[in-house]
Amino acid sequence: MACLALNASFEPLTLVSPRRAIRLVLDGKAEILEVDREREFRSQEVTVPAPAVIRLVRYVRVPRKYRRQVTNTFLFARDDYCCMYCGTHRRHLKGREFLTRDHVVPTSRGGENTWDNVVTACSRCNNRKGDRLPGEAGMELLTVPREPNYVHLVWAVRRVTRIQAKWIGMFYGQDTVDVLRASLGGDG
Repeated sequence: MACLALNASFEPLTLVSPRRAIRLVLDGKAEILEVDREREFRSQEVTVPAPAVIRLVRYVRVPRKYRRQVTNTFLFARDDYCCMYCGTHRRHLKGREFLTRDHVVPTSRGGENTWDNVVTACSRCNNRKGDRLPGEAGMELLTVPREPNYVHLVWAVRRVTRIQAKWIGMFYGQDTVDVLRASLGGDG
């Protein structure tokens, strides 16, 4: 399991390998805040528990990207891995069915590849809709597509532990914890 790296300000930055986290700690660039008691690293002289959360000692300035590109990974996460026409979750798709990107207003009709014009659709619904508007195909969207919250999106597509989710929530708030709980499968 990866280690959550926090900035000196406690802002969640990224997930790093436990080996990288140990190197940062041993070099005096980070401190361990939470450990994974089931794993440890050993050298000839030292035994160190595997870090689950570290904090950098010095603040690192992070350039901000305010708009996130529309990718299937982020699109499916935004739509909670469910078809926005029939509501089927990806784990309930059968046989050769899979999730796809659907343009609400088809690109052939001037629709763009923007957050407010794309939705997750199962392959069956996407084929049924074809090159038509949802109303023309007798279909209705379950939600109105919109640009997602960047913070929610970034952390929802990563595998974090409940302990790591707690630290992310301490910086970003309860609504981010709720998004992470959904990806953790329950009581995060």
